[in-house]
Amino acid sequence: MMEGDLSPSWDSDDEIEKFIRRMNPPRVVIDNESCANATVVRVDSANKYGILLEVVQVLTDLNLITRKAYISSDGGWFMDVFNVTDRDGKKIREESKLHEIADYIRKSLGADSSFVPSRRRSVDVAPSSDYTVIELTGTDRPGLLSEVSAVLTSLKCNVVNAEVWTHNTRAASVMQVTDEETGLAITETERLSRIKELLCNVLKGNNITRGAKTAVSMGVTHTDRRLHQMMFADRDYERSDKDTGNESHRPNVTVVNWFDKDYSVVTIRCKDRPKLLFDTVCTLTDMQYVVFHGNVDTEGPEAYQEYYIRHIDGSPVNSEAERQRVIQCLEAAIERRVSEGLKLELCTSDRVGLLSDVTRIFRENGLTVIRAEVSTRGGKAVNTFYVRDAAGNSVDAKTLDAIRQAIGLTVLQVKGHVDEPKSPPQEAPTRFLFGGLFKSRSLYNLGLVRSYS
Repeated sequence: MMEGDLSPSWDSDDEIEKFIRRMNPPRVVIDNESCANATVVRVDSANKYGILLEVVQVLTDLNLITRKAYISSDGGWFMDVFNVTDRDGKKIREESKLHEIADYIRKSLGADSSFVPSRRRSVDVAPSSDYTVIELTGTDRPGLLSEVSAVLTSLKCNVVNAEVWTHNTRAASVMQVTDEETGLAITETERLSRIKELLCNVLKGNNITRGAKTAVSMGVTHTDRRLHQMMFADRDYERSDKDTGNESHRPNVTVVNWFDKDYSVVTIRCKDRPKLLFDTVCTLTDMQYVVFHGNVDTEGPEAYQEYYIRHIDGSPVNSEAERQRVIQCLEAAIERRVSEGLKLELCTSDRVGLLSDVTRIFRENGLTVIRAEVSTRGGKAVNTFYVRDAAGNSVDAKTLDAIRQAIGLTVLQVKGHVDEPKSPPQEAPTRFLFGGLFKSRSLYNLGLVRSYS
């Protein structure tokens, strides 16, 4: 700071905020008595920008469902109440889980927490020691995930975890990859540049109007949050004039101004689903809006959310263009994770090239992946794919049977609607155990085992 300059530096502001939080540590009270069908989590803390997202993110990451929420942070103090259940709709009874919830929230809101409100910038080469994070955005098309996976396999990269979202003709993915030989992060600058170049070529395809991006980044941002940021930056919320076919299924989002209090009131009505609260709060935060009051209710098939917001500069939504942008961005945030299509759950021993082989089989049978969750746990690949046929229709049982015959030694659970073909096979089971059915066929001939010598 120059001599005579009395304006505080960003560092001093940050230290003052940390001092306030140390003097007023967050208080978390968990109550299992006052509500008959949910565990009540009350959070009191010194207020700061992004605090609501931090709490919602912790609850989401602990696989809790928020049934109701009451939000109040008008002033220097944050006071929220969340009625939560487990995935089965039951109260949280285990003492260890209750302590875990309280502990994680306190750590997240503590003086040493490191919430970064702005969208993180990608860097050229900054892999972690365990894996390298690759971020991809581009135009969606049938077979895209198969092509990306094939390129990574050819470059001797093993995909250990990945999330893939598609929305409004755009696709985004965050992939954690390791080197095939060492099982560690890829660190060679030249090799990383080659990976980025080849993947960017795949993502570009034949589209000359919309670009594609690849980045090798530090794995420090929450994956779901990063995907929202990437698709927001890619403007997936902009609908074309041709996109009018799903008006009846679109979320009902309104934004009106309450002039007496200088708030903008955002109201959302849509079909309820897991992580809905996270998706909307994440988007408002990344658009630099502050939620001062709010009410959330999901007691039924439809979710209701109401937020009283201002921009971070203190102003409400002050133009029709801004109002429309808030509506479009919230609609997109809700739609990105909608679980339409047939759900396929795959669990098998992990190996290099598995994702490439499975998605190739999908592509060869005319399926397109609209969302995917890929993870590796204890040497097991646990993958979930939401698929449709190339025309966007549901998958028929005949096609599903062909996939069963091609994939091999795998356990595949099929969930959702399967269209019956005109001449359906005698059996159309919802769970297939592969192994003894096709022992006579060579796995090498099926393309599921390769030599990487």
